[in-house]
Amino acid sequence: MSTPSIEETLRRPAPAQVTGEAAPRRPREGHRPEIQGLRAVAVLLVAIYHIWLGRVSGGVDVFLMLTGFLITGSLLRMVERRGRVEYRAFFARLARRLFPPAAIALAGVLAGTWLWLPQDRWRDTLAEVAASALYYENWRLAVTAVDYLAGGEGASPVQHFWSLAIQGQFYLIWALLLTGTVAAAALVRRSPRAIFTGVLVAVFAASLTYSVIRTAVEQRWAYFDTGARLWELALGGLLALALARWDSARLPVPLRVALGWGGLAALVACGLVLQVSTVFPGYAALWPTGAAILVIVAGTTGSRLGADRLLSARPLTYVGDISYALYLWHWPLFVFYLAKTGNTTASLAAGCAILAVSFVLAAATTWVSDRSVEWVTARRATRTWSLVLGVVCLTPVVGVSWSGVAHLDEQARIRQAQAADPANYPGAAVMVGAPPPPKLPYRPDLRDAKEDLPLIHTNGCVAPYKATEVKVCQFGDPNGRRTIALVGNSHAAHWFPALHKVVDETGWRLITMVKSGCPLLAGGARYPDTGAPYPACDAWGRGVMLQLRALRPDLVITIGTRTDPKGRPEELERLAVPRWRQLGAYGIRVMAIRDTPRLTFPPADCFTRVSLQQCAEARYRSLAPVAPYRNRRDLPRNVRFVDFTRYVCTPGSCPMIIGNVLVTRDRGHFTETYARTLAPMMESAIRRVTGWR
Repeated sequence: MSTPSIEETLRRPAPAQVTGEAAPRRPREGHRPEIQGLRAVAVLLVAIYHIWLGRVSGGVDVFLMLTGFLITGSLLRMVERRGRVEYRAFFARLARRLFPPAAIALAGVLAGTWLWLPQDRWRDTLAEVAASALYYENWRLAVTAVDYLAGGEGASPVQHFWSLAIQGQFYLIWALLLTGTVAAAALVRRSPRAIFTGVLVAVFAASLTYSVIRTAVEQRWAYFDTGARLWELALGGLLALALARWDSARLPVPLRVALGWGGLAALVACGLVLQVSTVFPGYAALWPTGAAILVIVAGTTGSRLGADRLLSARPLTYVGDISYALYLWHWPLFVFYLAKTGNTTASLAAGCAILAVSFVLAAATTWVSDRSVEWVTARRATRTWSLVLGVVCLTPVVGVSWSGVAHLDEQARIRQAQAADPANYPGAAVMVGAPPPPKLPYRPDLRDAKEDLPLIHTNGCVAPYKATEVKVCQFGDPNGRRTIALVGNSHAAHWFPALHKVVDETGWRLITMVKSGCPLLAGGARYPDTGAPYPACDAWGRGVMLQLRALRPDLVITIGTRTDPKGRPEELERLAVPRWRQLGAYGIRVMAIRDTPRLTFPPADCFTRVSLQQCAEARYRSLAPVAPYRNRRDLPRNVRFVDFTRYVCTPGSCPMIIGNVLVTRDRGHFTETYARTLAPMMESAIRRVTGWR
């Protein structure tokens, strides 16, 4: 008989309820009825915490541990029966069980994206749907999560596929590890099970160590990193091996009752006590995985007081039956609800409606997937055909997604070319007396805004969050008689298009040293979104000062104040002042730009409520009435402040469209198109500060 896959194992009907207090003996490796209920609890926690609490529950960590538990046992039984890992059989069963529900859910996401998401989110969503279908969504999210430009944007409706991507990668890794184990076992004349135990211990120790270190250094990357999550799967595998040798039913029933309820209570409380999204997956993830282990060790107690009685109840086992599809559906429905209503959370009634629709779609998806697979494989029951069937389900999803991305990119190129006419798209020039242009569609279109980036964001010149290495890039005339250095965070970087145009026209030289979320400070840097210490920024800043000391540019341009989208007052970059003073000791002048205002709403929100031409942000929301550097007598003499606010705001508000050009691509960064229209103002400011002619 072939080895069951995860879904086949978990969808078997639960055995009849055992009555009485005596604990029954059960097979060491067989169906575990409490796992079905445990999966139900985990998926309900995931959905409830997402929808109402805005937190992460730890339920996904339970899924990962259970995957390791079930797949390790399944693969080892295959090896012990067949003497090898039968890749076609293993992946064929996974494909026919996992791919059809995923394809249905992703097709629903494509339809929902077209119906309910603003157009500026279409491209990213299409790209992420393809990444989800191809099981690398976790790595895509890891890259965007460490990019400050991604901060504050609407959540992706397929963001939750990161855990499924890790599981998909795990299946291949585990099969390969076990194949190597079989070969090693033959050489040393030991059982594969014994050697694989050692392999799992090594994977667990190495991955957990890496996870703890990476979480401390760069938590947002670690959260999606397969290497930082493998220990959870290895832990499940070690549990499967342990229970195969030692039957937990030997423990006293009262103890197992206590273990079951203790584990269940700890699992439910995990997300309330810990801020899972900011501290996982380091050692803190031992809490939910350990709680689930207690439930599994408790097993089927046979006691009317046992947690397994609840977990084996028909309502929970049914939720366990559809838990995979329920996980697939709950998140996109929640995201679509937020996008359509403009809310940031769901009310009790709205959340209940989202869950109800999720249950209906999950039940329908599970039924359609099972029946269609059974109908097709009944006529062609070969392993190859099963594998092909699973792949064929996802192929249209990938094709539609990639075609959509290509079409949107082509349309964006056409619109970008149209925006190049300065007579029709003068941008900032109208703020200094240029005649109003004819009424034309604004450019860049909102659909293209997030991709309307400065060159340094696309050519690798911006150091990402986790990097400490200083990336020095050069533009303009390499032998120019004047050298300008643009230094700082993404708010410094969004002035690059204006500076680039200036140096091209003047023959000056421009060097850039830019890092996401990292102004030039004398230590004490913090992440802009969480406020957590940012040691990589401090290390990068020290490297920048060494570079500036060696390069000795004529002028350093950086950001001198800090605005905040959460409503905190604009303030001087106090920790930057020692750096400016240090630059003065090197004989380097500093032009400190007053920070630009930020939106308190995503541009797309305004677009869905009123026409974008009517959208504007009140100036006072992010800019102080008087610039924080005014009347300060403690600033270094080598520093001159420049305020460009009048080129992006009127006295009362900051419009989103000026001179037919969209000003910002997100809550706080210029579009590349608008920044280029600021080039004359930038050149004038530089000449005024330096006295250059």
